[in-house]
This record gives sequence, C-alpha cells and structure tokens, in this order.
Amino acid sequence: MHPEEPVRPTPTDGQGSGLPGCHRHPERETGVGCTRCGRPICPECMVPAAVGFQCPDCVRGEAAQQARQRPRTTAGALLTLGDGALVTKVLIGINLLVFLLTQYVDQVWQIRLGMGSGADVFGNRIGVAAGPAEWYRLVSGMFVHAGVMHILMNMFSLWVLGPQLERVLGRWRFLALYLLSGVAGNAFGYLLDGADMFSVGASGAIFGLLGATAVLFRVNRVPMQPVIALLVVNLVLTFTLNNIDWRAHLGGLVAGIAIGAGMMYAPRGRRGLVQGLALAGAVAAILLMLLIGTARLPG
Repeated sequence: MHPEEPVRPTPTDGQGSGLPGCHRHPERETGVGCTRCGRPICPECMVPAAVGFQCPDCVRGEAAQQARQRPRTTAGALLTLGDGALVTKVLIGINLLVFLLTQYVDQVWQIRLGMGSGADVFGNRIGVAAGPAEWYRLVSGMFVHAGVMHILMNMFSLWVLGPQLERVLGRWRFLALYLLSGVAGNAFGYLLDGADMFSVGASGAIFGLLGATAVLFRVNRVPMQPVIALLVVNLVLTFTLNNIDWRAHLGGLVAGIAIGAGMMYAPRGRRGLVQGLALAGAVAAILLMLLIGTARLPG
C-alpha cells in the first residue's frame, strides 16, 4: 500500500462500521493509516508527524536510521549534541575532591591512596609490591596531588587538552585513554624503581593526553609545531626540576601515543576490533610491567 493511500475498509458480515482494525490493536476499528507504512492505527498508536500520523514502529525505525546517519568523528564517536566536556569536568571534580580530602581533612590518605611501593623495617613488602590487593594505588595515585600548584597545573592541562580529545574520541574512549595512560605511567615507575618509590599526581594521564593530541594533529594534518613545542617544554621540565617523577610522565606519554594511534588510525570497517585491541594491548603491557617489576624485587 502506498503511504499516502487511504486505508480501505475491509468487508464485514454486516456488523461494525466496516473499517479495518489497528494493526497493533486489531479489536479497535480506525479510519486513519500511518503516513509512512500505510497500516491502520488507532488513536493510541497515532504519533503526530509533519503530515498526518505515523505508527510507533515507523517512528522508532526513523529514529534509529537518523542515529546511524549522524556524522561521526575520525575515531568513530558520534558528534556530541550536548556537553562535549562532561568526562573532563567529572575528572577535574574528582581530583579536586581527593585533593581536599588528602590535604585538609586527613593527610594520612595521601599515604593510603598514593602510588607507593617498597618494604617496611621488617622487610615486609608494602604498597603495590605487596600484590594485587594493593594495585588499586595505580589508579588512586593519579588523583592525589602534593600541593596547590601541583593540582592547579595538572587540572589546567586537563582542561586545555581534555575537551578536544573527548569530542573526537567520545566519552568512554576518552576515559579509557586517560585512565590507562595514568596507570601505564605508574606501572612504568614501578617497573624501574618498585623497591622504593612514592609518587602522586595526574601527570602520567596528562602526558597521555598530550601524546594522543599529537596523534590527533597528525591524523588531521594540523601543523604540529605547537604541540611539539609544548611536549618539548614539558619534557625539559620533567628531567630538570626536582621532585618530578619522569617515569610516570614518559610511561604515560608512550601509552597515550599508542592508544591514540590505535583509536584514530583504526580503519572504519574494523574500527571496533582495532580499538579494542589497542586498549587490550595497553592493559597487557601494564600487567607485564607489574609482573616483571615484582619479580625484580629483592627477597
């Protein structure tokens, strides 16, 4: 039946009005048809359209088709219609809350949440070295900061780099990039100096975002001089200033480049598979660094 063709009455045995029944509620006679598929619809099933009414099935199908046709970014994320920096704002909020807890409520939480590893005076392993039960520090240590300037610098960098990457990658990919970069930085530090270390801060994750931004610029053929200059400055500061964990910075940077490349260079036809493998590869590398770092510990 043509969508604009009126619904034709069906023959009856002399009872009723001779009108067809709604295709979803056959017991209800109706003279109105869906302007899209032509099937009869009762008042309960009528969804107002630009012209006439449509049935609920056609409305759902049209919405799904529109979602499929929405433009996507180079990483496969749907273009954001709302707040394109929601995850960035949430991460900043969590960092600030943890900072208030560890600096002004009870500073003991710095030790409890920080990325620490080593042995006590009795030779017992503590922190990450104690085993998987303490591996939460790889994540929690990313949200602990040593002072006001420390958190201000990291949160400013997150606000500058985060929204752009979040819009390109989508919220979940961006969150995975941030967390895995930070964890990889901490795991790299543990690999090199797990016998005696204590590190805090989101710098590993920030360097991961910086590495992914470089990949983004490369993919979109944007002049890379600004991001290279920013990267060089940060690396110079990393290796020249005291009390900066260069291991977390370097590990996060490498992880960010690798994950960003896997997400943004993934071919459209196999995008999900390639991006999943990139994330799985990052997790595998982190586990490998933890196992090797633990095996190298004395005792």
